[in-house]
Amino acid sequence: MTITEPSSESPPARQESLIEYPSLFPIKVMGLKVDGLVHTVSAIAREFDPAFDASTIELRESKGGKYLGVTVSITATSREQLDELYRTLSTHPMVKVVL
Repeated sequence: MTITEPSSESPPARQESLIEYPSLFPIKVMGLKVDGLVHTVSAIAREFDPAFDASTIELRESKGGKYLGVTVSITATSREQLDELYRTLSTHPMVKVVL
């Protein structure tokens, strides 16, 4: 029977976050300019940040007016929260792009 020494190599370090939590974090969502887009994005933001202030939403129409950019700023509390928020927004049928 052979006994092996423990490896002196440490496991790969988890990438450190560049974000300090909690912090105000802007998310830009783009979709077709249709009724309900802003309300939908706002409701999703509020699911992940109950203190979300809808009065801080920034809107930017595309040059041709077909698309609308909606920027929401939420209080980010963890990487997991942000990942799930991006996933929820990205999979919504009204949303084309999340940045």
